[in-house]
Amino acid sequence: MLNTIKRIEEEKIIVILRGYDYEALEKTVRAMYAGGIRCCEVTYDSLGKISDEQTAANIAGLVKAFPDMLIGAGTVLTEKQVELTRAAGGKYIISPDTNPDIIKKTKELGLVSIPGALTPSEATLAHRSGADFVKLFPNGEMKPTYLKALVAPLSHIKFLAVGGVDITNLTEALQMGACGVGIATAIANKKLVLAGKFEEITALAREYVTAIRNFKESK
Repeated sequence: MLNTIKRIEEEKIIVILRGYDYEALEKTVRAMYAGGIRCCEVTYDSLGKISDEQTAANIAGLVKAFPDMLIGAGTVLTEKQVELTRAAGGKYIISPDTNPDIIKKTKELGLVSIPGALTPSEATLAHRSGADFVKLFPNGEMKPTYLKALVAPLSHIKFLAVGGVDITNLTEALQMGACGVGIATAIANKKLVLAGKFEEITALAREYVTAIRNFKESK
């Protein structure tokens, strides 16, 4: 678990994959991997159109196909989903909200906990409940300086900025205090996936990875 935390802090980008069948997931992850991405989450479907069991099977397939990728689950809202993710070989649990029961189950099963929070009260509740990171969500609805203001008194909490982050403000989010970011369609662009333009996804991934490297070198 400590190695997973360290790698997330080092890689700084978790790509969010939502609504794909396994074939599309595999091709998309392969393209991102070629571009240098090493962390991604496969989201559960809150509407139930894709069963939890199918999502877990997709995670298991990716874990087997890409042993060097850190694969986690997103939109985790139930303890059953935590259990399915653990059985599938996923390494971390990401939720849109702060639910102490989900955090507890995640830690019991030896996974990294990344609940969502927006306010100082939610963030501190998540941290006290055992969260390893707190996902600032929806980050895109707030001013960039909101994260900086949040981090100032809560510097003991590791925040990931999720929502509204793209290549134009990636560095800014890190400068404001995020230790990493969650990115969806800015890398895993659904139009590109459906069109089979995976080389363009590789190019996007490489652009983001280069930006992260440049940020580290500038510090």
